[in-house]
Amino acid sequence: MEKWRLTYRLLKHSSNFDRRLTSGHRYLFGRTFIPFKENFRTLECPSRSYVNGASVSFAIVNGNSYAVQHRYLASVASTTQRNPDFSKITSDDISYFKKILGERGVVQDEEKLADANTDWMRKHKGSSKLMLQPRITEEVSQILKYCNSRCLAVVPQGGNTGLVGGSVPVFDEVIINVGSMNNILSFDKVSGILVCEAGCILENLISFLDNQGFIMPLDLGAKGSCQIGGNVSTNAGGLRLIRYGSLHGSVLGLEAVLANGTVLDMLGTLRKDNTGYDLKHLFIGSEGSLGIVTKVSILTPPMLSSVNLAFLACEDYASCQKLLLEAKRKLGEILSAFEFLDANALNVVLKHLDGLRDPLPSSVHNFYVLIETTGSMESHDKEKLEAFLLQSMNSGIITDGVLAQDINQTSSFWRIREGIPEALMKAGAVYKYDLSVPPEKMYELVEEMRARLGSAANVVAYGHLGDGNLHLNISAPQYTDGLSSKIEPFVYEWTSKHRGSISAEHGLGLMKADKIHYSKSPETVLLMAAIKKLLDPNRILNPYKVLPPSILSQS
Repeated sequence: MEKWRLTYRLLKHSSNFDRRLTSGHRYLFGRTFIPFKENFRTLECPSRSYVNGASVSFAIVNGNSYAVQHRYLASVASTTQRNPDFSKITSDDISYFKKILGERGVVQDEEKLADANTDWMRKHKGSSKLMLQPRITEEVSQILKYCNSRCLAVVPQGGNTGLVGGSVPVFDEVIINVGSMNNILSFDKVSGILVCEAGCILENLISFLDNQGFIMPLDLGAKGSCQIGGNVSTNAGGLRLIRYGSLHGSVLGLEAVLANGTVLDMLGTLRKDNTGYDLKHLFIGSEGSLGIVTKVSILTPPMLSSVNLAFLACEDYASCQKLLLEAKRKLGEILSAFEFLDANALNVVLKHLDGLRDPLPSSVHNFYVLIETTGSMESHDKEKLEAFLLQSMNSGIITDGVLAQDINQTSSFWRIREGIPEALMKAGAVYKYDLSVPPEKMYELVEEMRARLGSAANVVAYGHLGDGNLHLNISAPQYTDGLSSKIEPFVYEWTSKHRGSISAEHGLGLMKADKIHYSKSPETVLLMAAIKKLLDPNRILNPYKVLPPSILSQS
């Protein structure tokens, strides 16, 4: 009888999608896009107090006040010393920068600098006294040429939505913010190749392509603030990687400026080019440590008309794995997303985000999966998905499920998945780990962490199961050294033992720079250091990030 009820629910909620605009929000590729700056990153901090070494602000998000835990990591600062070879800013430096950028491009305002010095997680805070805002590549070149001659350290910055302290100063580095370089340079409708500047906000590119009948191959929760230059520099993954692959495949070319001001024009728009070394890949994922990306050419897929989304429940993690395998086999070319979250993740979202309801309220489930399909034949795709879901139900792989029937339900399902980081921030202190682990081992880490921490913390797991990417989050009332010592280095040792990666898509930044050896061999790290020394011999580009400073000083 339960199977028949589920069959009825799946069929009942599988009506055609209504893609009309509602509530002022834009509907793109099966999602309603709500401006990110207004709904996720707007953190105003009128008051702050300190508890056990962690500061607590009262932030306002969408008119609601809640406490936000901050902890500027003294442990990181104490182990990372400012490079004495770096110069300090002088009035002559300021005058030079004003000459090439004008007054507008040289920011010394304390309030603006406070935001630029602080990462989104409020864990890392620098003390830069200067932010530069170039508008063209030549200005970036002049800035870097001068800074290199003066041995002034710099940190490239885009939307500053990173989670590992990679986009903010560690000490007094000059911030080079490329947000003013935000022009779309060209788009070829035949090839689908977009060429744009690094400061273009991802959501703006998505909107532009939507009007052209195309989509970005990249989709992130931070789409309303993150910029394409930062996305490329961190090799951001996101929700569509299972369908479109990583940016190493989508980015056809780029322009980058080296530490000495040399402009590398690799802005090719060819699908095939085997003339020598493909150097663009050095800059994809190097987090601004080898050069500053200023322009990007990227291959964009055409927008397809048929989008379906299912929110499903599984009894155990093994069933989630079986469902993924069957989805790849049975849905094949139309599978565009496969996301999972556990019961703790759903609970934190329902508790801390307004306006969301449990899509499957009749009973409590241990795991949830979102499956999205995207194709060109609506009747065929829907029939294919429904057959797959009914077969999965009959075989016991899924225990409940519902298909989105309209734009509002689709938006609500995605809001649950994409709202987890926001909900965790509202819940209190959160330790975040972005890991690649063999899918069959992924949830073992979660269970071991729960056993290790007991009632001291709420261990929340979700991620891109189709990519083997686990987002492990440990939520607690506040940051404490005792809790931190139970989490690290255990989480890194466990990941290394199972031949995983300690950074799946967030990068290493400052947080994990000295932990790269958990994922890379000593020989590999030394080769990376040699490349860094070749391209940036004075080490002025994003210092203290990506590679351990001790390795760089020896190379």
